Amino acid sequence: MALYAAYASNLDPDQMASRAPHSPMRGTGWLSGWRLTFGGQDVGFEGALATVVEDDGEQVFVVIYDVPAWDEKELDSWEGAALGVYRKIRVRVETLDGDVLCWIYVLDDYEGGLPSARYLGILADAAEAAGAPDDYVKDLRTRPCKSLGD
Repeated sequence: MALYAAYASNLDPDQMASRAPHSPMRGTGWLSGWRLTFGGQDVGFEGALATVVEDDGEQVFVVIYDVPAWDEKELDSWEGAALGVYRKIRVRVETLDGDVLCWIYVLDDYEGGLPSARYLGILADAAEAAGAPDDYVKDLRTRPCKSLGD
């Protein structure tokens, strides 16, 4: 099994259970030296899509899942990896039990643009469901976004 670090809507345990039912949650951790941001505004249906970029002094909350090959293929489909929307990279995740090597999806597009208010709400709800710290969830809920009419 490979370890996958989710940082966006896949933080939600229920969503991951439906998308990758054979992939148990292993724990949580932090991508240190990375920042949650948005990009690919032209690719997203309602606005910009979540991604991470390297940024010293920042960190991103993640949930780590043990993912077998058949679930990985399904996740690749959900995340648009085969279409070139996202690509997979390997990163080091800090956990209370030490660092682990995981793969993540990063947007294969430029940073910039605003997510929709609905999408940002989904990310904040997912982070809350995953047990992210209150200040992390609050930061998500107060980020700039656009309404569907924008």
